Amino acid sequence: MARQRAERVSDAVREVAAEILHGLKDPRIGFVTVVRAEVSTDLRHAKIFVSVFGPDAEREATMAALERAKGHVRTELGRRIRLYHTPEVHFIADSSIAHGDRIARLLGELAAARNAAQRAAGVDADLAGADGQLPVDTPGEGR
Repeated sequence: MARQRAERVSDAVREVAAEILHGLKDPRIGFVTVVRAEVSTDLRHAKIFVSVFGPDAEREATMAALERAKGHVRTELGRRIRLYHTPEVHFIADSSIAHGDRIARLLGELAAARNAAQRAAGVDADLAGADGQLPVDTPGEGR
């Protein structure tokens, strides 16, 4: 029962924290996305996982600014989510979005290199299938 309540409160904290961070006027805070939130089963601590878009220096400055705004975020959480105790807020940098972006970029580079190699080999793009491979006839297969 306590775990289900903690999950519901986690969802509410994630949504409200995203709204609060979006409304902050601090110029040191860059493009921040709230990825997820985890609330302890006693509802006393909330870990808010954020992803910051930008270079490393900007990420560090944004995380420092979020640490300074932690009290304001906790106060606003208490006003918007009615709990007996407002959870203590902990911001944690989450690099999953940056990691996914890097993987997508690498896959794009591999696809471009593969297409260039196929063009250099004289493979007609119209003959290649959706996966970039040429169709192969299997012996005994009638067309």
